[in-house]
Amino acid sequence: MTAVFDLWRWGAVALDVLAIGPCIPAAVLARQRLRLNLLVEAATRGSSLYRERLQGIASTDVQLISIPVVGKEELMQRFDEWVTDPELDLAELRAFTADPKRIAEPYLGKYMVWESSGSAGQPGMFVQDAQAMATYDVLEALRRCTPQPPQPADRIAFVGVTSGHFASYVSVQRLRQLNPWVASATRCFSIAQPTSALVDQLNAFAPTRIATYPTVAALLAEEALCGALKIAPLEVLTGGETLTPGVRQRVKKAWGATVRNSYGTSEFLTMAWECHQGHLHVNADWVILEPVDERYQPVPLGQASHSTLLTNLANTVQPLIRYDLGDQITVSAKLCNCGSQLPVIEVAGRRDDTLTMRAKNGKMVSLLPLALTTLLEDRAAVFDFQLLQRNPHSLELHLPQRGAEGAAALKRCSEALQDFARMQGLDTLRIVTKAGVTLARGRSGKVQRVVACPP
Repeated sequence: MTAVFDLWRWGAVALDVLAIGPCIPAAVLARQRLRLNLLVEAATRGSSLYRERLQGIASTDVQLISIPVVGKEELMQRFDEWVTDPELDLAELRAFTADPKRIAEPYLGKYMVWESSGSAGQPGMFVQDAQAMATYDVLEALRRCTPQPPQPADRIAFVGVTSGHFASYVSVQRLRQLNPWVASATRCFSIAQPTSALVDQLNAFAPTRIATYPTVAALLAEEALCGALKIAPLEVLTGGETLTPGVRQRVKKAWGATVRNSYGTSEFLTMAWECHQGHLHVNADWVILEPVDERYQPVPLGQASHSTLLTNLANTVQPLIRYDLGDQITVSAKLCNCGSQLPVIEVAGRRDDTLTMRAKNGKMVSLLPLALTTLLEDRAAVFDFQLLQRNPHSLELHLPQRGAEGAAALKRCSEALQDFARMQGLDTLRIVTKAGVTLARGRSGKVQRVVACPP
């Protein structure tokens, strides 16, 4: 079945993005206002949840600050009232995403569907129509800085979670369906397998470009520096986690490759792109990000927010207006020297650690945080947890559930973790479990779910 793609919509978005040229702020704001008015009109007309929340708010000259804030938990609980297409049914979508064979298959023949990881304690289900996908495609193609254009001999490796309907993996598989060159040049590699197996597979493929998460990029860089990983990528594209300066430098030291970061979520796939100056620029003509304090009041430029409110101007099927994203961002008061006048932001997103454990033979084994969190979400059906490393041989798992529910969840988690550890060569791993624990949340409102022991 053909992936969701509309050439006419793609062309219309592309012309608009090109027409805005150097992104004069006034032109960006004009597009924001127009698209926000259209979004509010569509939400009021098609979503009973938003019709209730937007009561008394006109769909012309909308003042964003007057619209109530919404969160993922409320939206998912009222999913059928939230979406504007009555054919969308949450139970059916859950069944659809439970089948890995249907990854990147259009739902109802017209929607791309992906699930969120539940890093804030609540998993989500997100539906994208042709307009939203055209917007994401164009912003990725025309705004993301790509110093080395694709070459016929390119081999692209996506290294990530390949077991579920997650946005990054669904997007890669969709592009492979749409583009024969991408299909032949791209391979996907699972981070759930032992590192030695992943290294062998990458050595055999010899990618010229890698798309992955910062923690995975750091792991691969270490494997390259010790001589096990013998590849020479020209470019490493990262996203999904916070890219620290240390990881960036480590990747450059390993390969001398260009590192390009991006900021996206399941709620809006391509929120910000990195220019050649190393700054993240918000695609402010298609997405509105409001940095706010604990009371959802705006914070000044240059000050870190408590959370961020997202308004997706491209998706009218599943409206997101002043949605509490949970991420902490800082909007710069200065323009970037690269020439773009789109806002510059710094993001404090996921900050999970890679765990270094000792096997029975004395060998050190790295456990990637995204592999661990995905394992507990998929195998044990837990989303709010904290996994603490106590020493090179033991982990401690905390869950907030109590009583029989907590005991059952701990049993599922422990079994999944032990199976995963054995697959990684850690036959003697000790796991201590505790239920009924109040999990400490950072300023962003999110739990650091995987924590390494201090060096």
